[in-house]
Amino acid sequence: MKNTVAFQRELDLARETFGFDFMALALVESAEHNYVIKWKYASGNKNDRYKRIVLQSGKGIAGMVFKIGKPLLIPSIEQVIGSSSLFNYPIAQSESLKSMGAVPLWNDQRVEGVLLGAFRGENQVTNEQLQAMVELTRTGFRDLNGKEMTTS
Repeated sequence: MKNTVAFQRELDLARETFGFDFMALALVESAEHNYVIKWKYASGNKNDRYKRIVLQSGKGIAGMVFKIGKPLLIPSIEQVIGSSSLFNYPIAQSESLKSMGAVPLWNDQRVEGVLLGAFRGENQVTNEQLQAMVELTRTGFRDLNGKEMTTS
């Protein structure tokens, strides 16, 4: 319970800091759950549908960021994804998102989660905001230490 409150508090603070309409945190479930990805925490959400979204690696924005281990920016969902493929991005559909960026959350050289920031209106997530999210996660996000694999 204490961890839940801490994650939620940090997510609320991050949303306020970045000025996003919506922020969410997806975490990877263990091997016995086939490494599915679930949205666990949200700030600025319109409803609780995000809790029912379950993604596999490579599916949806969280699944893609988890799979590639790199940030992903979609400045305009309408232009980049289009309405005919929106069903592949259930978080965008359920929260009426128009622009989003997501970054991997590293823990001991593994992607353990995904942090998403998004707008519902005409604002677009910028490269600068995405990089600021990357910097936030490099120092760790709650129990996730931000240490990614480095190649020497």
